Amino acid sequence: MQQFHSASVQETEAIAKAVASKLSPGDILAFRGDLGAGKTAFVRGLFEGLGCRGEAASPTFDIVHEYPGRIPLYHFDMYRVHTFDDLYSTGFFDYMDQGGILAIEWSENIEGVLEEEQTIFIDIEKTGETTRSIRIDGGGKF
Repeated sequence: MQQFHSASVQETEAIAKAVASKLSPGDILAFRGDLGAGKTAFVRGLFEGLGCRGEAASPTFDIVHEYPGRIPLYHFDMYRVHTFDDLYSTGFFDYMDQGGILAIEWSENIEGVLEEEQTIFIDIEKTGETTRSIRIDGGGKF
């Protein structure tokens, strides 16, 4: 497990960029944290660290954004996913076999399908107006 403290959005992105260097195709990142905690900011750092092209944004209304890069990044928002049928309709299981990295916001909503020993859990907690505590654990890498 690794623990980080961030004092700004830019620091959160820099932490994520460093984390990206440890990731491999097929890794699954399960984000947990309240609304506004910094999950999307962390994904923006991953995006940069993986050399993705385009612009990273929250996939709230699209469910998933695909970002091509050195390793493709598939950014999911599971906020509105509550049943297995909902999850299946997102194409989530197809993405698991595409050799990219899956970054899943609101992973609590699908935790029953994530294999705990293979998933990297990223917990982001607000500790102040701009400060965050970031804990990364699992996947045999952290």
